[in-house]
Amino acid sequence: MNQNFLDFMQNYKNCKLAVAVSGGVDSVCLLCWLAEIDADIVCLHVNHGLRDNAEIETQYVRDLCKSLNVPCKIFYWDGEKPASGLEAAARDARYKFMTDFCKDNRIDALLTAHQADDQIETFLMNLGRGSGLYGLAAMRQVTHRDGINIVRPLLYVSRAELKQYCDEKGIKYFMDEMNTDPQYTRVKIRHNRYLLSEKLGISDGRILLAVQNLGRVRDAIDMQIAEMVSKVVNNRRAVFSDSFLFDQEPDIRLKLLGTLIQKIGGDEYQPRLNSLSNALDKLQHDCKFTLGHCTLRRLNQKILIVPEGAKTSFRTRHGKPKFEKSEKEI
Repeated sequence: MNQNFLDFMQNYKNCKLAVAVSGGVDSVCLLCWLAEIDADIVCLHVNHGLRDNAEIETQYVRDLCKSLNVPCKIFYWDGEKPASGLEAAARDARYKFMTDFCKDNRIDALLTAHQADDQIETFLMNLGRGSGLYGLAAMRQVTHRDGINIVRPLLYVSRAELKQYCDEKGIKYFMDEMNTDPQYTRVKIRHNRYLLSEKLGISDGRILLAVQNLGRVRDAIDMQIAEMVSKVVNNRRAVFSDSFLFDQEPDIRLKLLGTLIQKIGGDEYQPRLNSLSNALDKLQHDCKFTLGHCTLRRLNQKILIVPEGAKTSFRTRHGKPKFEKSEKEI
C-alpha cells in the first residue's frame, strides 16, 4: 500500500468518512485500501443509467462492499436527462446525491479517487488553455462543496500503482469506455503524455512537483485574499473604496473581486475570468450591473456589492457618496 496515502489518511483516522465508488480501478482500489486500514467508511455509488452495463457495475459495487463488510448506499439518477451538457449534469447530480447524504448522516468528509495521473492531465489540459496560476495548480487535496469537505487522498499515487494492486490481489474493476475515446482532450493527453518524458525528459514526478509549488503560491494568495475579504464583507454586503480593489496587482484584483462576488452571491464557483475582467473595466467608472447573483455599483470612489435583488440606493452628503439600505434589503 502506498506510504503517501497512509501518511495522508492519518489526518482522518478518527473521522466518519464516505467514499465515492464508481466501479473503476481507482475508486475500487481506494475502497479496498480504506477497508484495509479499518477506516470508518460508507461507500456511495451513483447509477446514472447511461450505460448498458450500469446495473452490472452497481451490483458489483454492492457485492464488493458486502465482502469487505462496508456499508453501501446506492443512488439512481432517474428521470429525463438533458440533451446537451450531459456529462456536467451527471457530475452535478452525483455530487448532489453524495453531499446530501453526507450532511444527513453527519459524515466528516467525502473521499474521491482522483489520482496523480488525473492531476497531471488536468495541469496539461489547463496549460493548453493558457490558464493562469489557479488552473495550473490543478486539483487541491481538500476542497468544499455544498458544505462538505471533498478529500482526494490519491493525488500523489499513480494509476499504474492502483491497477497493479488490484491485479495482484485479483480484485475486479470496470473500464469506462470514455477513458479510451480519443475525441476527448484528456484521453489524447493520456495517450501521448509519454512523449514529454521520452523526448524532452520531463517526467511525471517533475510535473507533480511543479503542481505542488504552484499550489503553495495559490494557497498563500488565497489566505491573503480571505483576510482582505473578511475586512469588508458584513451580512452578505460589502462597501469599500475603489483603492481597496484597484491598488492591487492585476491577478490579485481579479481573484479578490471573484471571491467577494462568490461569498456574497453564494455560488459554488466564481465567475469566469473574462466576466471578472469586464466587471473590473465597468467598475473604473460609475456604474450598476449584476454578476454571479450579485449587484455591483460604483459611485465616485465607493463600490458596493450586495446579493442580486437587494434594494440599495445612493445618496450624497457633502459631495461624498453614501450607501443607504432599503427596509426591504436583505
